[in-house]
Amino acid sequence: MDVVLPCLDEAAALPWVLGRIPPGWRAIVVDNGSRDGSAELARSLGATVRTEPRRGFGAACHTGLLAATAELVCFLDCDGSLDPAQLPRVVDPVLAGRADLVLGRRRPTTRAAWPAHARVANAVLARRLRARTGADLHDLGPMRAARRDRLLALGLGDRRSGYPLEMVLGASAAGLRIAEVDVDYRPRSGRSKVTGTVRGTRQAVRDMRAVLAAPPATLLVIAKAPVPGRVKTRLCPPCTPQLAAELARAALVDTLRTLSTVPAGRRLLVLDGALDGDWLPPGWTVLPQVGGGLEVRLAAAFAAAAELAPQAPALLVGMDTPQLTAPMLAEPLAPVAREGVDAWFGPAADGGFWALGLARPSAALAERVLLGVAMSTPTTGAEVADRLARAGLRVARLPQLRDVDTAEDAAAVAALAPDSAFARSWHAARVHR
Repeated sequence: MDVVLPCLDEAAALPWVLGRIPPGWRAIVVDNGSRDGSAELARSLGATVRTEPRRGFGAACHTGLLAATAELVCFLDCDGSLDPAQLPRVVDPVLAGRADLVLGRRRPTTRAAWPAHARVANAVLARRLRARTGADLHDLGPMRAARRDRLLALGLGDRRSGYPLEMVLGASAAGLRIAEVDVDYRPRSGRSKVTGTVRGTRQAVRDMRAVLAAPPATLLVIAKAPVPGRVKTRLCPPCTPQLAAELARAALVDTLRTLSTVPAGRRLLVLDGALDGDWLPPGWTVLPQVGGGLEVRLAAAFAAAAELAPQAPALLVGMDTPQLTAPMLAEPLAPVAREGVDAWFGPAADGGFWALGLARPSAALAERVLLGVAMSTPTTGAEVADRLARAGLRVARLPQLRDVDTAEDAAAVAALAPDSAFARSWHAARVHR
C-alpha cells in the first residue's frame, strides 16, 4: 500500500505519524512549501518525499497520487489528527470487494479535536453529498482509500480544498461504491491551515461549492450495431465481413468500458441498428439514431442530450478509437478545467474527428456546427473546428487519435492498446501476418 500525506509545516507531528504507518506500507510525504524542515525530517524517517510548489491541498494530494505505484492508495493528513495505525480499517472494505472508495468517518476523541464551525460546515456538505450521490456519508473525511487506477480515471482537476469533494462526487458519477468507517479524530499538532480558522473554513466551503455547482457531463457514443457487412467494411480485405464485425464489436466494447469509468450524469449509446448480445455495460441508455446523413445524426444526438440534461455539458465520441483512456476525457471535463470552455474537439489523424463536445448543448448550436459538413473526408475535422471558431466558441483541444478504418490502422491501434479487447481480437485474427 502507498499512503499519501500532504504536508505543510508538520515537523512536530511527522515522527508520530510516520512511526505509526503499518509495516510494509510506503509513506509518500508531499511537501507543499514547508519552512520548518518537514521534508528533510520525513526523508530522514524513511518516507518517500515529493515536492509540490503549487500551494493547495489538492495539488499536494494529486502529486502524491501520481507518485504512487501501489495498486491501492490511501490518503491521510499528517498533522497527527488521524492515526495511521487505523488505516487497515479503511482499506479492508476495498480489499474485500465491498466498496471502491472508503472514507474514514471522524469520531472526535475530545471536544478540542473538531472546532464547532468546521463541524457545522462539514455537516452541511455531508448532507448535500448524501442528496447528490445517494451514498450514506456523514463526513468528508481526509482518511480514505481506493484503487489507484480508479482514482486516475476520475480526472480530478481541483488543486485546492475542493479536491476531496471532487473525488467523492467523481467517484459517485463514475459508478464507484462509496462507504465510510469510523476512525478516531484527535487534536492536531499545531494550527490547522483550513479548519483551524474561520477564514480557512470559508475558503474551503467556497472551493467545494464551486465543485458542487458543476453538473456531471453527458457522455455519448455514436455507433453502428456490429453486424457483418455493415461495419468496418474498409477492413475487408484482408478481413472477412464476420471478422470486421468482431473487431468493431471489440472496439465498441472497449470504448463503452472506458467511458463507464469516466464521471458522468448520463451515458447514452446512440445506435444504428438493433442491440444484439450482452456487450452493453450497465448504466448505459440506448437511443436509436435518426435518419439522414452522419452530420444529421450527430446533431440529433446532441439535441437528445440537451433535452435530457440541458445544463450539463455533452461530449460525443465514436466507436473507432479503442485506445481511448478515461483521463483523456475525464481531465478536460473536470469542473476546474471546464471554466472558460465552450466546446471540446478531438482531431483524428485522418483529418476527421473522434470527439466533439459542447459545454451548453442545444439543437440549434449542434445544427450550426454540424449540418452541411461533408463527413469522412480529409477536411472534415478542419471544417468542424472552423465552425466552432466562427460560432465564437472557446475550444479545448483534445489529443489527436487514430481511427480504425484500415488494416494498417488496426495494427497501429492494437499496438497502442495491447491490453484491449480490440487488440486481442486483432491478434487472434492473424490477418496481419
